[in-house]
Amino acid sequence: MKIIMIGILAAFFFSTTFVLNRAMSLDGGHWVWSASLRYFWMLGFLSVGLFALRRKLFIESLKLYIRHWVFWTVAGGIGFGLFYALISFSASYAPGWVVAATWQTTILATPIVLLLFGKKIPLRAMFLTLIIFAGVLLVNLERAGVNPLNEILLGAIPVFIAAFAYPFGNQLVWEARQGGVRFIPHLDSPAMDDPFCRVLLLTLGSLPLWGVLIAVFSPPAPAMNQIVNTALVAVFSGVAATSLFLYIRHKARSAAELAAADCTQSMEVVFSLLGEVLLLGGALPGALGWAGIALTMLGLALYIRVQNVR
Repeated sequence: MKIIMIGILAAFFFSTTFVLNRAMSLDGGHWVWSASLRYFWMLGFLSVGLFALRRKLFIESLKLYIRHWVFWTVAGGIGFGLFYALISFSASYAPGWVVAATWQTTILATPIVLLLFGKKIPLRAMFLTLIIFAGVLLVNLERAGVNPLNEILLGAIPVFIAAFAYPFGNQLVWEARQGGVRFIPHLDSPAMDDPFCRVLLLTLGSLPLWGVLIAVFSPPAPAMNQIVNTALVAVFSGVAATSLFLYIRHKARSAAELAAADCTQSMEVVFSLLGEVLLLGGALPGALGWAGIALTMLGLALYIRVQNVR
């Protein structure tokens, strides 16, 4: 239950991503800056904070990054870079709560990623993730009646890919901390026990991808409101939410607990919807949308119940 409650708190902070990304998109901000500036802010916040409060761990983190920079470039480039670039891109084509709902496919993606790493997943867990996935489909089917097909696909497909990228990158770090397998190094370091250090290392690993995206797309200079909004996303979602989420994920001692931690992120849909309606004047969903949200929340509730019974 502790994992569940902290996970829901993380979901609240994560929801700022979808609301503020949508706000920046509506203001004409380029998605490359919405994505990359968040991590530039995170790098600054985390570096200053760790240097001031945990200097030894900060130095140890830098040493760990230098020793295993290839690993961190892969883990950070996929788990932070690819994931968030695709999420930011989708905000240009879909409301924030729709992106948040579609993002819940990560709950279906997580068991598949865990299976790729040789973990065993209870069949009941797979069934409940399918309920959540059905809710996601209903949310997107509602948009099919009012939006062009290309907008629906551009708003949904990148999020589906991101849903696999995020747990894959995080699982690479989890495996490295637990002992490493095959091409994954065993990272036995005090920095691996600190959630802020792990976020810093993944952020450092994502920097090459941001450099490539900025060079390829050459976006116009960001406006001041986009700079401020990305700073807010960096604090609430990048630092607070990610640190809480990685904390509970690394507290997990089984594949079922790992999947349960990821499942709490279904609450992002509710928080994002409330935020978009209250702050951006967004429209409430229709019947299919509400049905999709209800199925998503039902899947989460049943998952928690099953885990508690077990």
